[in-house]
Amino acid sequence: MKRGFYTIMAAQFFSSLADNALLIASIALLAELHGPAWMTPLLKFFFTVSYVALAPFVGAFADALPKGQVMFYTNMVKIAGCIMMFFYDWLAIPGLPGYATVLLAYALVGLGAAAYSPAKYGILTELLPARQLVVANGWIEGLTVASIILGTVLGGALISPHISAALLSLDVPIIDTGVDTPAEAAILVIGVSYLLATIFNLHIPDTGVRYERQPRNPVVLAKDFYVCLVTLWKDRLGQISLAVTTLFWGAGATLQFIVIRWAERRLDMPLDKGAVLQGVTAIGVALGAVLAARLIPLKKSLSVLPAGIVMGVVVMSMTQVTWLPLVYFLLIFIGALAGFFVVPMNALLQHRGHVLLSAGHSIAVQNFNENISILIMLALYSTMIKIDIRINAIIICFGLFVALTMLAVIKRHERNQAQEDSLQLIGMKKSDLVEHHH
Repeated sequence: MKRGFYTIMAAQFFSSLADNALLIASIALLAELHGPAWMTPLLKFFFTVSYVALAPFVGAFADALPKGQVMFYTNMVKIAGCIMMFFYDWLAIPGLPGYATVLLAYALVGLGAAAYSPAKYGILTELLPARQLVVANGWIEGLTVASIILGTVLGGALISPHISAALLSLDVPIIDTGVDTPAEAAILVIGVSYLLATIFNLHIPDTGVRYERQPRNPVVLAKDFYVCLVTLWKDRLGQISLAVTTLFWGAGATLQFIVIRWAERRLDMPLDKGAVLQGVTAIGVALGAVLAARLIPLKKSLSVLPAGIVMGVVVMSMTQVTWLPLVYFLLIFIGALAGFFVVPMNALLQHRGHVLLSAGHSIAVQNFNENISILIMLALYSTMIKIDIRINAIIICFGLFVALTMLAVIKRHERNQAQEDSLQLIGMKKSDLVEHHH
């Protein structure tokens, strides 16, 4: 791997670490401000709205400047959101409760993340040849998952009674930090991780790749984006990989909150311990991602689809488990299945997107679909909590939905293959594609 790849990984790690730690700190801050229980999943909902709203524009933005510069600017937006959350009481909007500012601050972090993502993934296709994409994705996905594990565990640790008490007792000479609660202390520490990401962003190499001048008219951008969206959904390989990654991210975001509520209701665990269970699931995703990167070449990427059905079935068994060692095993296994089927799908989607569109535009289309899925599934979950559906019933519905959706995707792929062998398109370049059509 080229040296610049490791700088990208470090920047991504610290930025993602902070995003995930900040989610736990935000949940704690909402609790301190006595926000209602159904509002907790709305944090992620607000974070995700930017991905959907800005999808037509962030691809063009990522392709308009060197990717390292884009990552630097967007990370600064995340820092602004972090600062806004820390000063939530000063920045409170008149007539709205304090927790509304927390939601808006996390939405601003989401705005930065939405613009950061096409650059983060797009630079891989500029820097590396197609044959290294599955391995690179395995590394990036594994590292992102490691940052999710450590971020959620860090967030949980920072708000735990012992560590928060130690942070609150720190007396910095001359400076009045204005820190009064565990959540505020956690947010201040998390800000340091964003600063580290910024330092690495400044050292990301310029790949030298330049795209044609990007249009600035929002109507033109929206039309371009629509063409890209339709192109990827019509492609026989693109639609399968896009369907799987869309399901995965919607399910993954919802599972985060399901695990925290399940831990609280069924296992009698407070938030800082429930956050550790999130981390345990993410360990499984990392293991599955590494295994897929080692065992599944791009040509065989579609052979992993049945793992999605198994994952849905295994999720439903959570309702029968309360013994902690078995809880850990089950969550690692669920994570491993998820990581194993999503990494090859991600690589295939990037490859098809790069061949059919451009790096930035294809990632923007991917983000749009994945985040609409997150919005819909989190809105449904939030509604289920509001109308007081029991957590076991929610888990059964969730597992069934994942298994049946994956079964439908497999059937669709089989129909596609019956019409034309789309697998032969894997590994083709744009020039090959033109010849293939002629």
